[in-house]
Amino acid sequence: MWQYIENYWDALVIMMAEMAPYLLLGFFFAGLLRAFVPKTIYNKHLAPRNMKSVIKAAALGIPLPLCSCGVIPTTVSLRKEGASHGACTSFLIATPQTGVDSIAATYSLMGLPFAIIRPVAALFTALFGGWMVNRFAHDDEQHSADAVHNGEHESDCCCHSHEHKHEHHHHEHDDDDDGCHCGCHHEEIPEDTFWGKFKGSMRYAFVEMLQDVGKWLVIGLLIAALITVAVPNEWLAALHNYKLLNMLIVLAISIPMYVCATGSIPIAVSLMAKGLTPGAALVLLMAGPAVNSASMLVIGKVFGKRTFWLYLLSIIIGAVLFGLGIDYLLPASWFEVGSAIASDAHCAHCLSVWDWIFLGIFILLLINAFLQQWHHSYQIKKNHQKSIEMKDENNQNETIHTQYKIEGMSCNHCKANVEKCISQIPGVESVNVDLAKGIAYVEGQHDPQTLMRAISDIGFTASPAV
Repeated sequence: MWQYIENYWDALVIMMAEMAPYLLLGFFFAGLLRAFVPKTIYNKHLAPRNMKSVIKAAALGIPLPLCSCGVIPTTVSLRKEGASHGACTSFLIATPQTGVDSIAATYSLMGLPFAIIRPVAALFTALFGGWMVNRFAHDDEQHSADAVHNGEHESDCCCHSHEHKHEHHHHEHDDDDDGCHCGCHHEEIPEDTFWGKFKGSMRYAFVEMLQDVGKWLVIGLLIAALITVAVPNEWLAALHNYKLLNMLIVLAISIPMYVCATGSIPIAVSLMAKGLTPGAALVLLMAGPAVNSASMLVIGKVFGKRTFWLYLLSIIIGAVLFGLGIDYLLPASWFEVGSAIASDAHCAHCLSVWDWIFLGIFILLLINAFLQQWHHSYQIKKNHQKSIEMKDENNQNETIHTQYKIEGMSCNHCKANVEKCISQIPGVESVNVDLAKGIAYVEGQHDPQTLMRAISDIGFTASPAV
C-alpha cells in the first residue's frame, strides 16, 4: 500500500515539475496578449459572411486562453456586434481547444509534434466548421439577425468576456479597497500607461488565470497520476490496434464533460502511457475542451439548431480525421511518451534544482490565487451584509437585496459576463458575483424573471438563492 502511495506522489510531482516552467511562460504571454491586443480587433474583422472572416476568427481565437464556457458569451457578443455565424462558429471551435498556456504545456509533456499539430488541427477544424455554417445555415443566421434587430437577447451586449473591466458597478464602499465589487484591485498606476497595462496583465496571468485553470489543472494531474499508478497497462493496450474504436470511446466520454485545454493534457499523457493511441489522445485534446453539455445547449439556443449540429459535426469530423492521420500517416516515434511519468521508475528525487525552483514558484502562485479567491468571496459577503445593515439604520428599506444562485460559471470570464449582464437589468443598483460559491448579490428593485432570462441568454442558469 505504501509503495502505491509513494509511486502516486512521485508521478504527481514529476508531472507538475515538467509542466511548471512552460505553464508559467504560457500564462505570462497570455497576460500580455490580454493587456496589449486591442479589444476592438475581435469585432472589426469578423462581420463579412465569407471565408476571410472565418479565417480571421480562427486565427484570433487560437491564442486566447478562454475555456469552453467563457468563450460562449464572448462569441454571443461578437454575433451581436455583427460577426457572421460562420466567423462565430470558427471562433467557438478554435478558441477553447488551445491558448498560449495550453500550447506551452502540451510541449512540456507531449513534445513538439503534438504542440504543433494541436493548434493546426484546431485551425483547420474551425475553418471547416465556419465554412459549413456559412454554406448550410442561412436560415439560422437570418433568424439570429432578426432577433438582434428586434431587441431579443439584449443581454448579449454584456458578454465581452475579453474585456474585463467593470465600470458598471456602483461602489458604496470605495473607502475599502478589499471591498472592490468587481474583484479587481484599485490600480495606483493608470491602466492606460504601459506599466499600468503590464501590471494588469501580470495580475490576470498569475492570479485570475490560475484561479480559472488551477482547479481543473490540479484535478487533471490527480486523475493522471491515479491512471499512471492504478490502471494496468494491458487494459488499453488490448484496444491499441482498434484505433477508430479508441477515438469513438474518447469522443463519447469527452464531449459531454467539461475539461479545460490545459487540464486535459496530463490525462491524455497518462492514457497514452497505458496504451491509448496518439490519435485518440488528440481527439481528447480537441473534443474535451471544445464542447460540453452546457455550451451545447447555449449554442443551440442562441445560434440555432442547424448551426449547433454543424458545429458539433465539424469538431467530431476534424478530431477523428486528424487522429487517424496521426495514427496512420505520421511516424509513431514522434508521439512516444517521453515523459518520466510514462515510465514505471518514477524518481521525484532525481529532479534538478531548477525543476524544484519552478515547481515551488508555480505552487506558491497557485496557493496565492486560491487564497485571494477565498478572501474575495469572504469580502463580498461581508460587504453585502454591511450594506444591508447600513440601509436598515438609515431606514432605506426601499432598496431590495437579493441573492441568486448562478450555475455554469467556471472562470473569471464567466463571472465578468454575469456581473455586466445583471448590471444592465433595469432597477439594478449594484451587483457582486462570488465565483467560488456561485452566488450573485444584487441590490435594487428589479424584476427577478427578467434577470433570470438575461442570465439564461448568455449561457448560465440563475435561480433565487435559498
